[in-house]
Amino acid sequence: MASVGPSTASTQPALPSGPAVFITIPYAFILPEIVCGTWVWILVAATSVSLPLLQGWVMYVSLTSCLISLLLLLSYLMGFHRNSENWKVLDSLYHGATAILYMSAAVLQANATINSETGPNVPLYYQLNSAASFFAFLTAFLYILHAFSIYYQ
Repeated sequence: MASVGPSTASTQPALPSGPAVFITIPYAFILPEIVCGTWVWILVAATSVSLPLLQGWVMYVSLTSCLISLLLLLSYLMGFHRNSENWKVLDSLYHGATAILYMSAAVLQANATINSETGPNVPLYYQLNSAASFFAFLTAFLYILHAFSIYYQ
């Protein structure tokens, strides 16, 4: 005889744990976010931070986001989420807020790139700042993709 009550099967997909994190969208974006964010920090630090107000914010956002994303990745790898729906909300809010912060950092880094066209070591610092701007916008785009992918999942 068939049961008449509500189904106990969940319609929501399970959150990945372990190595499945690296092949499941949007969680597969976490590692590229960390790598690109690390490049932003390294490239800005290599310019000797000639504009501390602008590039200080860029370094703060990139380093903080990298560390928090690394903790989030480790928590997914170790299965701390225990398939709780609250983790999806936490993940979406974190990546949405970080996308906004990274976009502001990318714009400030682009401004620092424009300002580095004149001054000492022009070719080297301009190239480093240009690369940092590219990776900052790429990282912001990855955070945006992650935030929207988990929202529409």
